[in-house]
Amino acid sequence: MCDDNTVAENESYLKKKAALSRRDFTTLAAGAGAAIILPTPANAMTVEESDVMVTTPDGEADAYFVHPSKGKHAGVIVWPDIMGIRPAFRQMGKRLAQSGYSVLVVNPYYRTVKGNVIEEGESFADPDVRERLIPFARSLSPETTVTDGKAFVEFLDKSGAVDKKRNIGVTGYCMTGSFAMRCAAAMPDRIGAIGSFHGGGLATDEPDSPHLLVPQMKASALIAIAENDDERDPVAKAKLREAYDAAGLPANIEVYEGAMHGWCPPDSRVYNHAQAEHAWSHLLTLFADALA
Repeated sequence: MCDDNTVAENESYLKKKAALSRRDFTTLAAGAGAAIILPTPANAMTVEESDVMVTTPDGEADAYFVHPSKGKHAGVIVWPDIMGIRPAFRQMGKRLAQSGYSVLVVNPYYRTVKGNVIEEGESFADPDVRERLIPFARSLSPETTVTDGKAFVEFLDKSGAVDKKRNIGVTGYCMTGSFAMRCAAAMPDRIGAIGSFHGGGLATDEPDSPHLLVPQMKASALIAIAENDDERDPVAKAKLREAYDAAGLPANIEVYEGAMHGWCPPDSRVYNHAQAEHAWSHLLTLFADALA
């Protein structure tokens, strides 16, 4: 979860990393500013990219749409973390498109603000940034997640770049890991794979906990858990494992050793290149299997 405790844990982690080699420390520190440039996939496809508006029941959502220049491909929805749509997630979406997917990176806060909600170099560790972001996050709900998700799927299906015979994938980071699960439950015949990366609130004691929705899904899953998230809530992974096993759905549920909450986006203060690439490779394997 993204909260004050997470910030304290991540800051403690960064201080311990002060003993790293100079090269590794420089790479780690770079995550606090501009996004690190991610590796280009082998045999990368040429892509087309554009800013688009997606009609939803509540207005128009701004999004970044990127897809291979030729052919039709499986669609993917990317929900960013609590810091919203920004260059780091555009880069991640483009990299995924270069691997052969038609990718829609969405702005979850479109009802109140268009475009980026943070500036380059800003971090959730800054109290002023947290004060700005928390109201945006609280403006969303399970209901808006589903209505938005259905609108995003409709947009993809109407685009000429998506093969409607193939299932759609959904990824979520931080608070939006639960969004991916809710989309899969709401659209079981369209969502074939979900990826949650350092997702928060996936298995709670609340009656609307996402893990209780697993029986409504048909999607295979990748649940990538930060080490400090697991330390704070060690039973969550067991609840998720039990839910997926009971539903007979494939699910790769893994705690990423040494990876702190927020380790995947390349502009994160705790970006962990090795573990981010590990998660990325598992995501590509999941999509290759489930979105075929």
